[in-house]
Parts: sequence; structure tokens; C-alpha cells
Amino acid sequence: MKRIDLHVHSNISDGSYSPAEVIALAKKKGLAALTLSDHESIAGNGEAAVAAAKAGVEFIPGMEMTVDYQKRRLHIVALGFDANHPEFQKLYRKIRGIKESKMDQLIDGIREKNVKISQELVEPYTVIGKIDRYAIMRYLVSLNLSDHVQPLWDQYINPTVEDLGLSNNVTAAEALPAIRAAGGVTSLAHFHKRLGLRGLTREQQEAALGDLHSLGLNGMEQYYPNYTEDDQAFAMAMLKKYDLLPTGGTDFHGANRPGVELGSGVEDNIAVPYSFYQNICQHCKSC
Repeated sequence: MKRIDLHVHSNISDGSYSPAEVIALAKKKGLAALTLSDHESIAGNGEAAVAAAKAGVEFIPGMEMTVDYQKRRLHIVALGFDANHPEFQKLYRKIRGIKESKMDQLIDGIREKNVKISQELVEPYTVIGKIDRYAIMRYLVSLNLSDHVQPLWDQYINPTVEDLGLSNNVTAAEALPAIRAAGGVTSLAHFHKRLGLRGLTREQQEAALGDLHSLGLNGMEQYYPNYTEDDQAFAMAMLKKYDLLPTGGTDFHGANRPGVELGSGVEDNIAVPYSFYQNICQHCKSC
């Protein structure tokens, strides 16, 4: 069976591989198709698309968005949108504005946690021209403060973001229709996580999915490396009930998330079928 991966991060956000290196790894592993879904950034899609064309790997441009929904934060993977569409551009400007604002204050707040950090020290870790939260994360990784990335967010970045009142994101109600207007597909990522619907009953999760569908959500991850059997069964039931597009991926971050392999997850526990890619391409503009 031909495998694909529709949830992948590069060093444009919080992965350790460059976009071209991600494609090279996909080719090495025999993946047929791939999406680059960096957090709040499309800056790596061009490089990845060129590398994919040369490698013979089919490619869908993407981006993972953090959206606010009913006092929760969800991750939505956007796939196959037209990045030049006015609705996408309007949304993207707002997203980038949120991620790049008050970086001087964020750095000062982290320094108060006894971390050696300054704008000058972070500057070399920018990859898209401006300091953003991911440049700060990459700098913190370089200090070897943790073996994994998540503790850096949990201990240093996110608490400071909260203290500064910078925790607002675009809303699901504005993000989902904008991606749809730009010809893209929107997929709810890892519904079972804190950045998802964790803590709700199955009935409450279903109600939330129905509401998100009404707002424009048209996909959901059927496969994710640490779904339980019950999680996957629930996802499949929701995909069928709301006629959602099935997606799936490893949430690959390279060395920044050890143990999760591109295309195969944890100890080869997922295999996203090529038919998902074909189905998505029938519903989006940029495959």
C-alpha cells in the first residue's frame, strides 16, 4: 500500500528538518504524497513543492492553525488552499500579526525565568525574516534545556504568553470559512489532545464536531500516532456521520519529537492510505 503523511512540520515552525530535507526523507521512506503543515506559516511550502517535484513525491501545501473555539484552542490542518486568495491573505496577515507581536516583551518575560536570552541571541534562529515564537523555541532548543520541545513551551513560552495577554488566536468561525473560500480543506487535528477536545464526553465532542462542521470544517484526522482504539473508532464514526474527509498523519517534528517517524508514526503504528490524498485533491485547488 502506498503511504502518505498529511501532518508534518519543518524547521519553519518547530520541526528539526528543513522543508527540502523533509521531502528527501519522504522519498527515502517511499512515501507517495506529503503535506507540509507548519504552525501558522506557509513559508516552507515553496521550497517543499520544488523539492517534491524533483523527488517525484506528490505534495499538498498546508498549514496548521491554532484557533479559538468555545474557550478552547484547537489545531486545524489547512490543506490545498490558494495562498494568493484574498480571503486567505486576510486571515494569514492576522495570524502572522498574532505570532509576531510583542516579541521583545516575550523575550523579556522568558529572561525573568532565569534564561539567558535576548533579541540579539534569538535573531540567528529566525527563518522567515522576523522573530516569532518559533524562533524563540529554536533558540531554547539550542540551550539544551530539555530533551523534548513541549516542556519548553509549557515552562517558558506559553506561561509568558499568558502573562502578557497574548494568548488570543483567530477564531474557528473566521478561519474555517476563509480556508474554504480559498479552495482549501480544513481538518481537525488530534481531537483527543488538550489542543483539541480532551476533557469532554463523547457526546460533547460530537456536539462540538457538529458545530465545527456547520462553521466550515470538512475533515478530521482518522489516523494519529497515539490514538487509542476507542479514539480511532470515534473518529471514524464522526467522519461517517458528518460526511467529513478523512485525513491523518504522524505530526512529525524530527529530532524535536523523538520516536515519531515520518509516514509510520510510533513503531510503525499508522499507515495513512494514498486514497486520502486522492480524495482531498478532488476537494481543493492546490494539489
